[in-house]
Amino acid sequence: MVSAENILIWVAILMLLSIFASKASGRLGVPTLLLFLLLGMLAGSEGPGGIYFDNPWVAQSLGVLALSLILFSGGLDTDWDMVRPVFWKGFALSTLGVVGTALLVGWFASNFLGFSFLEGLLLGAIVSSTDAAAVFSVLRSKKVSLKGHLRPLLELESGSNDPMAVFLTLGFIHLHTRPEAFLPDLIPMFLLQMALGAALGFGIGRGAVFLVNWLRLEYDGLYPVLTLALVLLAYAATASLGGNGFLAVYLAGLVMGNKNFIHKKSLMRFHDGLAWLMQIAMFLTMGLLVFPSRLLPVLGSSLLVSLFLMFVARPASVLAALSVTSMNFRERIMVSWVGLRGAVPIILATFPLLAGVPKAELLFNLVFFIVLTSVLIQGTSIPLVARWLKADAPIPVKPQFPLEFGPTCNLKNELVEITIPAHSSSRGKQIVELNLPEGTLVILISRADDCFSPGGGTVVEAGDTLLMFADRKDVSRIRSILESPSGAALPRDSEESDRRKSPSSNLQSGGG
Repeated sequence: MVSAENILIWVAILMLLSIFASKASGRLGVPTLLLFLLLGMLAGSEGPGGIYFDNPWVAQSLGVLALSLILFSGGLDTDWDMVRPVFWKGFALSTLGVVGTALLVGWFASNFLGFSFLEGLLLGAIVSSTDAAAVFSVLRSKKVSLKGHLRPLLELESGSNDPMAVFLTLGFIHLHTRPEAFLPDLIPMFLLQMALGAALGFGIGRGAVFLVNWLRLEYDGLYPVLTLALVLLAYAATASLGGNGFLAVYLAGLVMGNKNFIHKKSLMRFHDGLAWLMQIAMFLTMGLLVFPSRLLPVLGSSLLVSLFLMFVARPASVLAALSVTSMNFRERIMVSWVGLRGAVPIILATFPLLAGVPKAELLFNLVFFIVLTSVLIQGTSIPLVARWLKADAPIPVKPQFPLEFGPTCNLKNELVEITIPAHSSSRGKQIVELNLPEGTLVILISRADDCFSPGGGTVVEAGDTLLMFADRKDVSRIRSILESPSGAALPRDSEESDRRKSPSSNLQSGGG
């Protein structure tokens, strides 16, 4: 028997090593996912750690819990205003793109690897989802971002394609384990899962916002407990009713993240930290579950599937899904190349093990190796490919303001940061001359390495970052005023304009 103290020591050591590995990944230029998996393998029964772990049920249960919390956090951090212009593109990628990838990989596995077509489809479904977090960790480490709508498109795709991959995996397992079932049987199952997942996710998200604002708990520390309980309820209630629980938690997070509720900043930080904890726990557990010696026999087959997935299946499905969009060819190729496989395929690979599907262990080992090769080949080459396709952009340096706002009541206002571009017509003007919406307060200005509280007569310069307190509905107008080269501002009546330009007015500044 292993004592509880020894277990806790090992858990703490592995978590600390994972945190150190995340720091090292930036210098090495590889996703943290890969280092987490390698740590799990080193700690496993065939590594120096010698921890024996061969329990797919525990791994799957932890993976489902972790994925639910990660998807909720991803939805919570998603800005709907940013993803709205690319919604239909993301929807096409997360549905048609996932199905296309699964079908092509299924065809390849059944024709060249000795699988039946249904076994090939199951393999394709398992590896059909992508992990954008791995992509952005590599880009951040290289101080590179993506141009235009590429980043929000990838964020939306990665958050919304997991439910489709889960459905396909469970659907093909259903066909495997029930010989009397037919492929058309999946259509009503799909409609039921997605409809329930969307409805319950939206409803629980709206209800959560109301509940957080209405309860007025006496202890602030109970708010994270409340939202955590709501996430678990969203997944479990939806899944128990036959819906897609992962879609429900993602939509619940998306709805909450784009509403105003008390302690929003602190709750978002809590769920971000919880998501990181879940990623570490999930990757380490999956690394522990694999036996490296069992990967060697599938080395050749896994490499073939990986190359086909990277160079044929993913690009073909992306090009087909985005064929009727306005994206140019280089952007589509960039989207296809950043389709890294993450921890979700490894979690999904445990489902056939528990369902007793023939060749389930072979599928698990294939999937694990496919994930490793995807991260190694695609992950390390993303900055180079982005530069080659001219899709890269420098990451803007965000100033660190000595001020943070976390509303403790239901406000319609928020803190907004806007950097004045060189072509803006607002540069060289005093704050009182900017004609900002009524009630907008310019609290701080970051200029070079300095931060200061402005007055109404402070002149705005190119490169300044303004920290403002404004009504949410006025944000787009404020951006138009400060960022447009033509100073595209809506007309104001002369009385209001004169009042705003009065030296005694301090409505738009942090001081007189």
